[in-house]
Amino acid sequence: MTDELINSIVRSADTLICDDGTKQSVISLTSAISMSVSGGISIRGVEVAALRQGVVPLRYIRNIGTIGLTGQIRMLESTVAVVGAGGLGGTIIELLVRNGIGHIIVIDDDRFSESDLNRQIMSNEADLDKPKAAVAQKRAMTVSSSTEVTARQERLTPQNAARLLRGAQVVADGLDNLQSRYAVEQACRDLCIPYVYGTIAGLGGQLMTIFPQDPGLATIYGPPDATSRKGIEIAIGTPAVTPAIIAALQVQEVIKIITGVGTPIRNRLLVVDASRGAIDAVELDKQTAWR
Repeated sequence: MTDELINSIVRSADTLICDDGTKQSVISLTSAISMSVSGGISIRGVEVAALRQGVVPLRYIRNIGTIGLTGQIRMLESTVAVVGAGGLGGTIIELLVRNGIGHIIVIDDDRFSESDLNRQIMSNEADLDKPKAAVAQKRAMTVSSSTEVTARQERLTPQNAARLLRGAQVVADGLDNLQSRYAVEQACRDLCIPYVYGTIAGLGGQLMTIFPQDPGLATIYGPPDATSRKGIEIAIGTPAVTPAIIAALQVQEVIKIITGVGTPIRNRLLVVDASRGAIDAVELDKQTAWR
């Protein structure tokens, strides 16, 4: 951070009168872009520099009351991997971008089809048959010039999982089969990073956060070789509202991990049943493990 950049931020800052009457120094996106161009620094770099001076980029002003300046800086400096860019993954990506995650790795080898249009936020009629990872990357750029998205158009396997996820601080699950989830979980153990598991079917879903030392998926499904390829969502479908609910809760877990604000859902399974308007937390056996 140079003195020239700091001076530019201070000169460009405006004063915002908040709803509670307090004052907050802010900078606009236009100012951040101008400083980025003139200073040869990324827009994200300008935003981080501003936050370090107590000046809030206006796009994050509604975040600060919850996560603070430090929390926003941590998010801008973080890398999150999202495996799967469909119903769950697409909404996860959208929310991560809007919250200000600095770098997102999107891993998906699939292409959009007509059956995706009911629930996959990244899909639209013009992008049918286009790669989901590439479309997600393009979409993110239209939402935020501060977020870098790396699109990896590959199918994650036990053999390549660690390579695809390397560099991430946390991994979010947008998958549709247990074999891939177990591969992600093991890779996250090897890389010593948390994994935010989520799954959906019909009007329900479930999620939890798995740290490397947690027993994780084995407490729900047993050992990996006992699992089937697809879940019940194949039979009962997935209305649009379900991935939105579970993805939002998963993103909140990611934010907790990165900012340290809040308590992650560990060794508990959060079960959502929208048909009866209920969310239940199921305590899991911490002693269960497979190795």
